[in-house]
Amino acid sequence: VYHSSFLDDEEITKACGCPLLPLKSHIKGPAPFSEQDSTDIVDEAITFFRANVFFRNFDIQSSADKLLIYLTFYINIALKRLEGCRTLAEGTKAIINLGLEKVPVPGEHGFPFPGLFSPPQSPKEAELLRNYLKQIREETSGRLLSVAYRPNGTPNKWWLAFAKRKFLNIITP
Repeated sequence: VYHSSFLDDEEITKACGCPLLPLKSHIKGPAPFSEQDSTDIVDEAITFFRANVFFRNFDIQSSADKLLIYLTFYINIALKRLEGCRTLAEGTKAIINLGLEKVPVPGEHGFPFPGLFSPPQSPKEAELLRNYLKQIREETSGRLLSVAYRPNGTPNKWWLAFAKRKFLNIITP
């Protein structure tokens, strides 16, 4: 299993035990900004996805690993949505529709990993985590499109073939 290089740091804000790690993003949200030439958690999730998706167990070494698990599961869902899309335009539409779906937080129906993050202590904490997860999902979707499709707009079979895999033996919706 490939783990996140982001270690637990007291300076990182957390919501429900999920670290709000910096992102190289132009999307508005609660995530702190990261330098464009540095690696962020989305880069790690996409880079490690094709290796980590084969594992049935994931030994969590830091709170960033929890976020990596969440993003790996999200990439799996996104690839399933992209599986039938034959062009980049169709894929973009499918990803936008996925981004419009409600983002559940721990303790709500539909959150994929009960126990991964603690339930929110207040509505403010729930909303902070929901906004962060929405921002990180949108950023992941945009970057995933650039690897799932070639520059000419055709699907990259070396990525879309992983849509058939089950991450941690969880059936994706």
